[in-house]
Amino acid sequence: MLSQKAKYAIKALLVLARAQDKDLLVQAGDVSTEQSIPKKFLDLIFFELRRHGLVQSTRGREGGYRLARPAAEISIAAIVRAVDGALAPLPCASVKFYRRCSDCDDEKTCEVRRLMREVRDAASAILDNTSLAEAASFNLRSPRGAKRTARKALTAATG
Repeated sequence: MLSQKAKYAIKALLVLARAQDKDLLVQAGDVSTEQSIPKKFLDLIFFELRRHGLVQSTRGREGGYRLARPAAEISIAAIVRAVDGALAPLPCASVKFYRRCSDCDDEKTCEVRRLMREVRDAASAILDNTSLAEAASFNLRSPRGAKRTARKALTAATG
């Protein structure tokens, strides 16, 4: 399940993605108000996103945040991984944050692990193949177009 922190991070970066076209710095307070994100929590999220190279900040009265690279080059999965870690619901199902489960006798035959790998693969197929720029334009497209894009990514990943 997506954490509230990851949801807020995505919402905040969508604001920065829309501001990127206008080459604007966005203040955390404005993002907090616009997206109904508690300001102190948003400050912590921005700190992590900056540490992972997704945002840049400028101090001062006219300061604020901007994306560190073009929105088209930042995947939604990169945002989730920056604040939550693994996409997988279990550590043994993770590709980038693998950790063996202590209660598992045989990973190769574990049905739960196999199922959670499928969940992880499906989530990854969509999130790794959806850029921040695409997500920012979803509200401009019909919901059917967004679903078609997600289905296409899932089909490509699963063969």
